Amino acid sequence: MSGATKPYVTVRDLRRVFDVSRPWLNRVLENLPKAYLKAVDGLSFEIRKGETFALVGESGSGKSTVARMVVGLLPVSGGDVTIDGISMTGHHDPAEKMALRKRIQMIFQDPYASLNPRWRVERIIAEPIHAFGLLKGADVTKRVGELLTLVGLHPDDGKKFPHEFSGGQRQRIAIARALASSAEFIVCDEPTSALDVSVQAQILNLMRDLQKEFGLTYLFISHNLAVVRHMADRIGVMYLGRLVEVSEGKRLFSHPRHPYTRMLLDAVPDLGMTGRERQMVAGEIPNPISPPSGCTFHPRCPLANERCAREAPAMLDGVACHAVEEGRSA
Repeated sequence: MSGATKPYVTVRDLRRVFDVSRPWLNRVLENLPKAYLKAVDGLSFEIRKGETFALVGESGSGKSTVARMVVGLLPVSGGDVTIDGISMTGHHDPAEKMALRKRIQMIFQDPYASLNPRWRVERIIAEPIHAFGLLKGADVTKRVGELLTLVGLHPDDGKKFPHEFSGGQRQRIAIARALASSAEFIVCDEPTSALDVSVQAQILNLMRDLQKEFGLTYLFISHNLAVVRHMADRIGVMYLGRLVEVSEGKRLFSHPRHPYTRMLLDAVPDLGMTGRERQMVAGEIPNPISPPSGCTFHPRCPLANERCAREAPAMLDGVACHAVEEGRSA
């Protein structure tokens, strides 16, 4: 991890609201108001160059929505994303933005769906090269062969179609495609969740090796805490579109502070059989269209009081929790 103090990626007060209203005629006939879903509600974090910052949380917490907004695949409803000093949402010079986009790539969750089944692998990997006009002719073929070798495949595999590969091999192809434009910042949206456990370890080790070799910066999205523990330098815990805790990776696992973080960690099998008291994750994420008042976690929290139901906690010293602020979480 780089020792630089200046953040490479800065996310400030990021918001995304979806209009999930019924069709206009239905609303008129049934006298229904418009309905909005706050998928991401005021998210802020920073990523230093060369590090892995992970976002974790249950399904429906807004992690993948954040990933798509950071790379520009989804427009933001509010806030700002700045990468290497260039705002993805502001009015920067188009040439600057295009140059930045060469350095940003994304690895998607499902390798079965993220690769075009009608294209040969060599065309899939070469797509970013052609899109940005990086190389031409025989140089493209040579670069594709180098990338396939880099991710543990053979250059001759470029002649095959995606269906001829296993899930782990397809994800290697997706990684090679992400590196084709010499990307520096890669957003990984659940990159191993569709793979077998043994294959997951291979892909994660490959990603770490590539990070060390090329100084890559990762935004790593996952609900698997064991994977996050292996990969992340720092971790942000999301719940219903908000960050509830941000901490260094090792510290989060040894000293979780937010009740939700503790419940997530208690759900991980205790392979060491320490015998410590565990509090399993209870209940489900509420309906984001009509979230609970105050702290949205309070209906599931064992430490909740009247203030929690009335007032949303601010992020103080890396944790957003009234119980922590008041010293009731010990």
